[in-house]
Amino acid sequence: MMRGMGNMQGMMKQVQKMQKEMVKAQEALNEREFTGESTNGYVKITITGDRKVKQVAIDPAIVDPEDVEMMEDLVAMAMNDVIQKVEKEIEATMGKYTKGIPGF
Repeated sequence: MMRGMGNMQGMMKQVQKMQKEMVKAQEALNEREFTGESTNGYVKITITGDRKVKQVAIDPAIVDPEDVEMMEDLVAMAMNDVIQKVEKEIEATMGKYTKGIPGF
């Protein structure tokens, strides 16, 4: 019976260690910056890993009051690009901790 308790304690220590590593990995990911762009780089959006917008840069060459729709499309394109980059990095970073765990 004592032997089983030792295994359980060892397993709990491993789980706690993994939780600490996950928290550190998530914190590091949250601090990273990712930049997405539209076609030809006319619009660039920089966000952090926790999806907070840091900067939106719009090339003055596309600023046309007669064609606001084009600018809106380019902003959406850049935003989708950067979100996709963050999601891919989250999966690469955090996936190693959640693989094989039901519900993740």
